[in-house]
Amino acid sequence: MGVEKSCTLLIHFDQGTPAIASEIKEALEGKDVPSKIDAMKKAIMLLLNGETIPQLFITVVRFVVPSEDHTIQKLLLLYFEIIDKTDSRGKVLQEMILICQNLMNNLNHSNEYIRGATLRFLCRLHENEVLEPLIPSVLSNLDHRHPFVRRNAILSVMSIYKLPQGEQLLDNAPDLIEKVLSTEQDPSAKRNAFLMLFTCAHDRAINYLFSHVDRITDWGEQLQMVVLELMRKVCRTHKAAKGKCIKIIISLLSASSMAVTYECAGTLVSLSSAPTAIRAAANTYCQLLSSQSDNNVKLIVLDRLNELKTSHREIMVDMIMDILRALLSPNLDIRRKTIDITLELITPRNIDEVVLMLKKEVMKTQSTEHEKNGEYRQILVQAIHSCAVKFPEVASSVVHLLMDFLGDSNVASAVDVVVFVREITETNPKLRVSIVSRLLDTFYQICAARVCSCALWVLGEYCLSLSEVESGIATIKQCLGELPLYTANEEREGQDASKNSQHVNPVTVSSRRPAILADGTYATQSAAIETAVSAPNIVQGSLASTGNLRTLILAGDFFLAAVVACTLTKLILRLEEVQPSKVDVNKATTQALLIMVSVLQLGQSLSIPQPIDDDSYDRILLCIRLLCNTGDEIRKIWLQTCRQSFVKMLGDKQLRETEEIRAKSQICHAQPDDLIDFYHLKSRKGMSQLELEDEVQDDLKRATGEFMRDGDDARKLNRILQLTGFSDPVYAEACVTIHHYDIVLEVTVMNRTKGTLQNLCLELATMGDLKLVERPQNYTLAPDSSKQIRANIKVSSTETGVIFGNIVYETSNVHERNIVVLNDIHIDIMDYISPATCADVAFRTMWAEFEWENKVAVNTVIQNEKEFLNHIIKATNMKCLMPPSALEGECGFLAANLYAKSVFGEDALVNMSIEKHADGKLSGYIRIRSKTQGIALSLGDKITLKQKGGT
Repeated sequence: MGVEKSCTLLIHFDQGTPAIASEIKEALEGKDVPSKIDAMKKAIMLLLNGETIPQLFITVVRFVVPSEDHTIQKLLLLYFEIIDKTDSRGKVLQEMILICQNLMNNLNHSNEYIRGATLRFLCRLHENEVLEPLIPSVLSNLDHRHPFVRRNAILSVMSIYKLPQGEQLLDNAPDLIEKVLSTEQDPSAKRNAFLMLFTCAHDRAINYLFSHVDRITDWGEQLQMVVLELMRKVCRTHKAAKGKCIKIIISLLSASSMAVTYECAGTLVSLSSAPTAIRAAANTYCQLLSSQSDNNVKLIVLDRLNELKTSHREIMVDMIMDILRALLSPNLDIRRKTIDITLELITPRNIDEVVLMLKKEVMKTQSTEHEKNGEYRQILVQAIHSCAVKFPEVASSVVHLLMDFLGDSNVASAVDVVVFVREITETNPKLRVSIVSRLLDTFYQICAARVCSCALWVLGEYCLSLSEVESGIATIKQCLGELPLYTANEEREGQDASKNSQHVNPVTVSSRRPAILADGTYATQSAAIETAVSAPNIVQGSLASTGNLRTLILAGDFFLAAVVACTLTKLILRLEEVQPSKVDVNKATTQALLIMVSVLQLGQSLSIPQPIDDDSYDRILLCIRLLCNTGDEIRKIWLQTCRQSFVKMLGDKQLRETEEIRAKSQICHAQPDDLIDFYHLKSRKGMSQLELEDEVQDDLKRATGEFMRDGDDARKLNRILQLTGFSDPVYAEACVTIHHYDIVLEVTVMNRTKGTLQNLCLELATMGDLKLVERPQNYTLAPDSSKQIRANIKVSSTETGVIFGNIVYETSNVHERNIVVLNDIHIDIMDYISPATCADVAFRTMWAEFEWENKVAVNTVIQNEKEFLNHIIKATNMKCLMPPSALEGECGFLAANLYAKSVFGEDALVNMSIEKHADGKLSGYIRIRSKTQGIALSLGDKITLKQKGGT
């Protein structure tokens, strides 16, 4: 197997009838220019597809080279580029002398395009015998009047000088280019000249740069980009010049090119940790964020700001209002990312400004019409909620504003508002009276069942005074309307109507489905719960006979009816404590019982789409029995224990958040024998403030171990996989490194034989969503020598993949292929998913939406439920969303939700429901749901493999 030739040309080729060499030769010998052009294109296509056509060369020299047509001359250069110029021994073919004469003529041609195209062609020529006679002509073009010729002449000089024997062919090239650089005015030519010095004469480029520091800001964009690349290289190799380089980079932050300023900011962050440098980079990013209209640019800049926030939070705190300007963009992804960054930069100093900005944005969503206003409002409500939890003092300024959105048609947004109101009511006792009063006034506007349920719970728990309790009962009665909910005549009419036509109310959905509750268990709920009813057309301050509760219950939402019964029960029990008149208490109790009985009657009616479910029926019946016979112990449970459970849940949530923040903020500490750097005792001789800051920050990184990389070497040993056996003629092992979207294979190949292995090639193939970026090249291995081969593989989704292949080589004695098959490399899904958190509401929403489910039966030797849960969490690299308090105790059952997120933004949901039998064995099911099939299947296979535990 011969060595594969390198290719510098890539042309799209339409499959069709291949051209015949004789036809091409006949067309080239003719005088028709279009036919010659077409024939040259066909010849180039054949050569690129592996054909040699040696008989065509003389025809091209005789009939094509003399042509003056520019298109033919360009095609001629492409033809010369791809033909073989050497024989099998590597010597230049004699007929290449004919090419030399043609190239010489082109380099002295009167047309600038011919000269420039020829000079560009020379950049891809590597044969010294062909290049040597052309060097005087190349150098003469350095002074040509046209910049197109000069810039290509400079590139030709650079490519010739970089050849293995280039310094012998052009020993004075750096001197010539330096002179050209000092006199050149064309930006592109100047950039090429500086690039040549940067590549081939590093010290000359540095000296030129430092001697022209004052004029760098006036240089062109392309040249400034090369300067930045040089600065990065100088800072790594010449530590003493780092201060000067950073000054140059900071001066380029004021460049007119946005690309240059972006690169400057990134270079500053990578080279320096000095507060002045980081602040300058952050300011630049914020300016780009507000000045650029391209959404992709904004998202990239926000990613850079997010990285700065992680490593330099103290500096980024001062930039928070500048970052919030990105909310002016209508793009929802930009707004979401902006708010996520902002929430982690909130401090007592800026909380008021941030909340004021968020309030203005909330009001904008109400006044302007936009298709995604509901989603944006939901993001804002969640952000304000987070602010109020961290800084309770701001709750009073936002809670009443947000309560205007309890009747929002976007159910998710309204749910977030009512959850926020519920939490603030508990954590801010001073606001309870005003919140309850406002909730009673706006309750009739609520049009979503889930929002109604949460609002009713708030009324049942926090209506404490006599007036609040009576107002709560009255509000519920008015929203339910007059009793009974259905009469016998209406029932008969409803039955007749249902026979003639289908019910078209969007809320009346007759299907049921399993819903996952907050504790991880399943319950049957009506699909009507997830939808919102049309807001009743009610004049402000009055209630129509058809209230929101009545509409939802008549649509078949008996879970809401059970919540109404429980709320009325709590209000009646509290009324008994605050109302001295027993007559009024009995009257209210009677009315509540009448409502509950009417709901039960409705639930057993044949006129509704679906009958009442057993859970709701038992719950309402329990409320009726409780009101008829109340004991002190039961009263304590309903009026005190419920709220205590809620308080405990909030405490657990806050504790988990505090622990996560503490875990993120943990940093490496200095060892006992490390040096302590005293900033004020540092020598300041000859150092600017920026240089001093940068040196102190570098010393600090060394002291805290941030510069240490010993741990990486230890982890690298754990990722080495043996690909061949020790007795194979070629031993190979691979180190697998996974970088999110890329897999890097560093394969070490060792020749175990006493002979030379020629054309040794690593052939790889993939299965799954893995793609090999490029084929590794061929190598020659001497006896007992080794070679490290790198292969890059792209990953497009979270799925278990397999990399397999073999090593092919030839021996010097027998020219036949030898193959060594490699062991398969399995890419684990665990490398792509990481633990994450999400709200219970979001989890249930995704669980209902995701269509891919994988159900795995529990089969383990572990006999403890919690131990098995921890084992699955460790095996799947997921996070348990259940608070520790919910998992306390021993009841023989355990239900938990697990959640993780992939590097591609995909969600992985797991619900585990297990039961412990009398013999100690565990049984049950683990359900995995995801939006894509790959995660569901791969995660299911992982759990099946790992769940045994004891083996």
